[in-house]
Amino acid sequence: MSQRAFGKLLGVSATAVQLWEKGHTIPDTENLAQIAARAGFTMEELLVYLDGKPLPEPIGLSVMLKQIQCMPISEVAVLGRAIFDRLAAAAKSSSDRAKAS
Repeated sequence: MSQRAFGKLLGVSATAVQLWEKGHTIPDTENLAQIAARAGFTMEELLVYLDGKPLPEPIGLSVMLKQIQCMPISEVAVLGRAIFDRLAAAAKSSSDRAKAS
């Protein structure tokens, strides 16, 4: 993806993206959050990655499902909201990519 297209997705200039890539400036928190979401990371995971630290191994789906079955319903509701937000961000990202190309 070009710097111009990436900048358009984030609502910033291609010059801003170029300065980030060269390490002259860093994206603000809002842009970092958008970059993380588009890359499929949480903000915390992105920051760990940018620090050069290894990302923790993801847990297996079957383990995750067992954990969900044992959670209080209030925590399952929070998890459901997070899943909804992630799916909405993915749909928006897909729509934005289609508009940018």
